[in-house]
Amino acid sequence: MNIETFEKQHIEQAKAIAFANYEEERATVSALPPIGQLPELHRFAENGLGVAAIDNGKLVGYLCCVGPFSNAFASQVKGIFSPIHAHGALPENRELIYRRMYQAAAEKWVSKGALYHAVALYAHDAQAIGAFFQYGFGLRCVDAIRPMSPVDCPPMTDCTFRLLPKEEVIRLRQMRRKLSAHLSESPCFMHSEPEAVEAWIAKAEKRDTLAFVAEQGANAVAFIEVGEDGENFISETPNMKNICGAYCLPQYRGTGLFANLLDFTVEYLRKEGITRLGVDYESINPSANGAWGKYFTPYTHSVVRRIEEYATQRVL
Repeated sequence: MNIETFEKQHIEQAKAIAFANYEEERATVSALPPIGQLPELHRFAENGLGVAAIDNGKLVGYLCCVGPFSNAFASQVKGIFSPIHAHGALPENRELIYRRMYQAAAEKWVSKGALYHAVALYAHDAQAIGAFFQYGFGLRCVDAIRPMSPVDCPPMTDCTFRLLPKEEVIRLRQMRRKLSAHLSESPCFMHSEPEAVEAWIAKAEKRDTLAFVAEQGANAVAFIEVGEDGENFISETPNMKNICGAYCLPQYRGTGLFANLLDFTVEYLRKEGITRLGVDYESINPSANGAWGKYFTPYTHSVVRRIEEYATQRVL
């Protein structure tokens, strides 16, 4: 097996591998939609940062990325990201193929100063996950999906659920601040300065999303925000919406309130013709893992590795 730079002549075989890998995951996660066409791969043949694994003249794997981009994960270093369609490998010897490809690709990435390496893998691809974990990657983000079936939870009668009108979204400000504070705590440590938090809130209040709220009396105690955009090509399929924000006050967690709010959200969207609901979340957030893991099925695991700065000092 030889590893070479990913180029235009590899694209057609790479697309076939990407589609087959997606169908593997779809066979396990039934909520995933059928896909007629994958995103184009031409840009990966132009940036020179991708690699192709060739065995007996046949493409058996490819690993490409976007970037390098600055301030990866809010750090002071550059990073790259390989989306789920930007890589793939045939089933036979897949773990070895990925290890060989990453060894060659990482050389390119570090030579460009990219010290954060992030790769989105299919959640049930044990070989690919094993390859990257062996080379120092850890789980960071999850994409998950569910059909629009009712959420299994006892109904609550001491609270109300509704779609929040646009003119009332300012009522979510305090919960958004609490969400940011929660993310700064251990084990997340995703800290944002107060100015950045307020700028994020101002931006969130202007975007074209739907905000569903749970209220006790006059108080908003939980919300789920839903929009069009997601983190990968699957989340952009027709009749799919994606959760882009959510929070529940700590004293209401474990009471069934959030499950009821999710059920209300699902039923509202179902009546609007939505057939699937997606969510992405940090695996390093215990609350998110606990909440979304109950009601959604993961289909990607994004893994991350941080290379130390001294690696750039060697001659590449």
